Amino acid sequence: MMVDALEPNNRAEKLETARYDLEVETSLAGGALQNLKDGDSFAVLNSSGDIGITNEAEGLFYRDTRFLSKLELRLQGRKLLLLNSSSHDDKAALSVDLANPEINDDFGTLPRETLFLERTKFLFEGVYYERLSVRNFTTSNRMVTIDYTFEADFRDLFEVRGMKREKRGQVRSQIFAPDRVEFQYRGLDDVERQTSIAFAPIPKLLEANRTTFEFALTPGEKSSIFLTVACNEGKPTPVLDFFRAYRASRRARRTRTRGIATVESSSELFNEVACRATSDVYMLITSTPYGSYPYAGVPWFSTVFGRDGIFTAMFMLWMDPSIARGVLRTLASMQAHEVDPTADAQPGKILHEMRRGEMANLGEVPFGRYYGSVDSTPLFVMLAGMYLDATGDLKTVTELWPNICAALRWIDDYGDRDGDGYVEYQAESKISLKNQGWKDSYDSIFHEDGTDASGSIALCEVQGYVFAAKRFAAQMAERLGHCELAADLKGAAEELRLQFEADFWDEDLGTYVLALDGMKRPCRVRSSNAGHALFSGIASPDRANRVAATLMSKEGFSGWGIRTLAQGEARFNPMSYHNGSIWPHDNAAIAIGFVRYNLKEEAARVFQGLFDAAKEQEMRRLPELFCGFIRKPGRGPTPYPVACSPQAWAASATFGLLGACLGLEQAYSENEIRFRNPTMPAFLNEIILRNVQIGTSLADFRMHRHGNDVATNVVNRRGNAKILIVK
Repeated sequence: MMVDALEPNNRAEKLETARYDLEVETSLAGGALQNLKDGDSFAVLNSSGDIGITNEAEGLFYRDTRFLSKLELRLQGRKLLLLNSSSHDDKAALSVDLANPEINDDFGTLPRETLFLERTKFLFEGVYYERLSVRNFTTSNRMVTIDYTFEADFRDLFEVRGMKREKRGQVRSQIFAPDRVEFQYRGLDDVERQTSIAFAPIPKLLEANRTTFEFALTPGEKSSIFLTVACNEGKPTPVLDFFRAYRASRRARRTRTRGIATVESSSELFNEVACRATSDVYMLITSTPYGSYPYAGVPWFSTVFGRDGIFTAMFMLWMDPSIARGVLRTLASMQAHEVDPTADAQPGKILHEMRRGEMANLGEVPFGRYYGSVDSTPLFVMLAGMYLDATGDLKTVTELWPNICAALRWIDDYGDRDGDGYVEYQAESKISLKNQGWKDSYDSIFHEDGTDASGSIALCEVQGYVFAAKRFAAQMAERLGHCELAADLKGAAEELRLQFEADFWDEDLGTYVLALDGMKRPCRVRSSNAGHALFSGIASPDRANRVAATLMSKEGFSGWGIRTLAQGEARFNPMSYHNGSIWPHDNAAIAIGFVRYNLKEEAARVFQGLFDAAKEQEMRRLPELFCGFIRKPGRGPTPYPVACSPQAWAASATFGLLGACLGLEQAYSENEIRFRNPTMPAFLNEIILRNVQIGTSLADFRMHRHGNDVATNVVNRRGNAKILIVK
């Protein structure tokens, strides 16, 4: 097992290690894996479209359980030659092109690459669909034998990631019909799970773990096999015809992106990055009873995460405010109402993570509904205020106001139990996450000498989020007529700002300290957390400039992005999860903070670095994180082996960065779309934005860079919104 700076020594630390520093078998590096996702299901496949052959992480998963652990295709008993493997542009499906090796059998010699096989596969509403087409390019008749082998182990996602269990339920399989096999598993949580595998046409042979098709092909003839895998939990999942399901899947994806703002540029490479980011965000978006919610990432985090969803919604707000509405309403529906130490829950607290697998149901992991994040609650209030500013949707904010007030009470009561004015965290149980900010691995919060910070921890960035939350809450309270409450919130925010400057600033470091420990001792460490003080606006202008200089120094900025931890700090390790790596969402938040303090050049440098990193990635996709090694000529960034890709807040970071550099603001109360001192990084000469919305108005813009200046033209406007260029 690969670990960061320190070995874990208790159950909670071992749990976190299993979450982040995975067994080498589950590393996502070393093989070209492909991902599919729809709703609560996702699939991880190798480049040939098989499952369970090259990597333990492969499988078809539904609601945190692996419903299919093996699916292997063979022709005449032989492995096929891979020609190409690619996702469709909208990520709705995966196509894999294959050819035969040279085969000598009872039918004679078949030269290599004379049979062409195409696998088309996608997910839709809990069902995996595959069509295998086989075409004969020889000049003679050919008998073809196709074999599929398959297994279902029903392992919990945390088992797949390396956690060991003392007991588990039993798997059994049954042939239900000449064309259908079912695997059944009753878990220790007493939930019945079934994997139903069906084939068309009826195969020649069907066994519990294997099926065989045999057919003759004339020269040029093509034949197809269809396969469906339904993931059933408690009740059967409807299965559609392949073509009907494919059309429905494409239609659903088009519906999700209908009406969003779009981006086009003079850079073909940036267009690829932006298209991939858009596709990834909307692939990860899942419909809930309360609206759209971006699941955090594939494969390990394909579920609701509070913090991740909030940041994604913030970055996407100018493009698609419906995401923010769905995130707010979904998280409000899951807000904690009682004290539960095993879930780190207290009334008013916003969810950290939700899991629905067997281990979560049994409490073997605490993440059924888990509230162990100290920042999700103030971030929730921030997002509500940002959403109201951009959309004027007072109806939704009125609906959410009781939840916002409960979140504010949590901040003041449970978040600040010692009454010192700061929001802190401390694990409530033996299986709680030890650290509960966004850097939540067990070794991420420490003192300058490398020793752990202990006791109740007050993180730098969290105080900024609380400051911003109270300011936004004051604005919302005013809109709702609660003037006395608004005044109290403004006063509390200002009091926190002054106290923060006194206690968190370190003149020698030239930045805000990472945290205060339980004894109120500062963790004198240069970290990216300080950049979030600019994102929230709690930093004073002169100190914001100092923080930016520290972050953009050679110790902080690698050339690809800002490191989570500056080079030279005690636990700096560019290969670690949180102690020297580079996270796109972290950089986007910091760049937005730079722009808040008119540090546009620094923001453009961050955007340039991440764009250059994206160019080097497979499919032009920004991953969850990558290693923080210094940028070297002729080499791309070093991947982090188990990074999720795609990851929602990484994909959306592209649009957070773009909106920040363009100075794009949507002010509903003034009916204005503003571009405040816009700038463009060197890789962009022209940007076209379409369907930027304010109220009932829409506008299209063409922006062109002239040296350090940006000219902005309104190409089209529908409605009466005012367009302002602010210097």
